[in-house]
Amino acid sequence: MSSEERIRRAEEIYNRRKEKYNGSIRVSSSSVNVNSKPEYMMLKKVILQVLICLVIYLIFYLIKNSNYIFSESVLQRVKEFLSYDINFQSVYDTVGNYYNNTINWLSGFNKNDENSDDQNVQIDENVQVNVDNQQNENTQVNTDENSQVDKQINTNEEINATNETSENTQVNDNSNNEQVQELGIGGGTDDDNGGAQPVELSQMEIDANFIKENCSFILPLKGTITSRYGPREATQIVSGNHKGIDIAANTGTIFCSAMAGTVIEVSSEGSYGNHIYIQNGEVVTLYAHCSKIYLQKGQTVTQGMQVGEVGETGNATGPHLHFEVRRSGRTVNPEYIMAF
Repeated sequence: MSSEERIRRAEEIYNRRKEKYNGSIRVSSSSVNVNSKPEYMMLKKVILQVLICLVIYLIFYLIKNSNYIFSESVLQRVKEFLSYDINFQSVYDTVGNYYNNTINWLSGFNKNDENSDDQNVQIDENVQVNVDNQQNENTQVNTDENSQVDKQINTNEEINATNETSENTQVNDNSNNEQVQELGIGGGTDDDNGGAQPVELSQMEIDANFIKENCSFILPLKGTITSRYGPREATQIVSGNHKGIDIAANTGTIFCSAMAGTVIEVSSEGSYGNHIYIQNGEVVTLYAHCSKIYLQKGQTVTQGMQVGEVGETGNATGPHLHFEVRRSGRTVNPEYIMAF
């Protein structure tokens, strides 16, 4: 039965009861508006459902197209968290050990209280023993002092006799040694410094000492050392014998001249990329893989003057400064000259 029929039926029952008891005029059912309210309610429900659907669609659209909620970093962290394996056995053992240590620590207080009385008694006994021992030691010291005086007198006499014998023996030994030295037996003379051999320095050490004596050096750049002087693993980009030291820094970082001198060459050819040579007498410094070079050939350079900017031109795996030191064409380990 629909709602309209129920309303109509209720009005009929109401009218019949009204005629029976009051005798008044029956109210026509056509005067009651039974269609307007249900139609309004139905329209309201439809609009509400449409709005709900729009909100749900908007939420899904935002979730799907948002770069923050489901970004690669967030997904990576979620995967790492899900892949983390918790060892519950290890956690259980750790908690158990902590519990047992706590129980043992608490039980130690009770044992300390029980042993306190015994310790007091032991202390009294030790004090008494120490008093007795002190008395015995005092007596022993007196006895030892008297005996020591007697022994010292006898010892002095023996020492005097021994010294006389030693002096005679030393005289004989000296005469024998002088005779051995004249013959050149068993060693050398004072001219050979006791047989010590002079230390031979390598050519690189000789060059490094010369450079330190004749030139003043400072660090051209402060940074992380990524490759030191000497042999290294060769690749298609880097050589197996590194002739300088690599100092890593960001591209564009300014570096300075390690020593004073004159620019003898500025070039961008070869595996060094953009590079510059600065000479001071027999000593030459090289700065390579630069992104920019501020100086020109023939220009005079003072120590600490800005030379250029760090880069990765030429054969380089990343931005860094390749720094070399040479004497008469021979490369020298820069770490022999200064600390990096």
